Amino acid sequence: MSASVVIFDIGGVLVDWQPHLAWAPEMGSEAAAHAFIERTGFRERNARADKGARFADLAAEIENAEDRHHFAQYVARYTRTVQNAVPGTWALLDRLIARGVPIHAITNWSAETWPEGLKVHRRLGDVFGTTIVSGAHGLMKPDPRIFQLLCDSADVRPEDCVFIDDSPRNVEGARAVGMDAIHFTGAEGLARALHQRGLL
Repeated sequence: MSASVVIFDIGGVLVDWQPHLAWAPEMGSEAAAHAFIERTGFRERNARADKGARFADLAAEIENAEDRHHFAQYVARYTRTVQNAVPGTWALLDRLIARGVPIHAITNWSAETWPEGLKVHRRLGDVFGTTIVSGAHGLMKPDPRIFQLLCDSADVRPEDCVFIDDSPRNVEGARAVGMDAIHFTGAEGLARALHQRGLL
């Protein structure tokens, strides 16, 4: 049977995430903020936050006092990093809803920054039937358990689902548990893939 349920990733698919913007104003330039991200191992630490770690604890690991102070401000400045939607994808989501397609989401997102993201993109709080936020469960894509958690929570079967993500690893993780999956590279390609599956 073809998939009848669509599961969205959020960051990189619906919401554009630019973490350097949390610090660029105070640091004087985007280049300085990018250097800070590299210097502090931000992406690795952020992945740990996506799995449940707290940013205050992650900041405490940083030796340089100034860098530690800046890192600790991340949650308070988070709304700066998610100001923009990914072009075109929300319109496709709305078309799916109009056709009565059940819509859910699985996102690798910190439990601390998720409420801040909702301040900017309020629809994220109510547009999905079920939303699994990794940081709230201590599970991250592509761990098969997070896909099963969505299925259990939404009362759907993996084989009934098509999962959309901008990460090839996460796409493969979804396929490994029996879902169909689409690697997102832009709204135009996503529209074609959904048409091919009879969902649009």
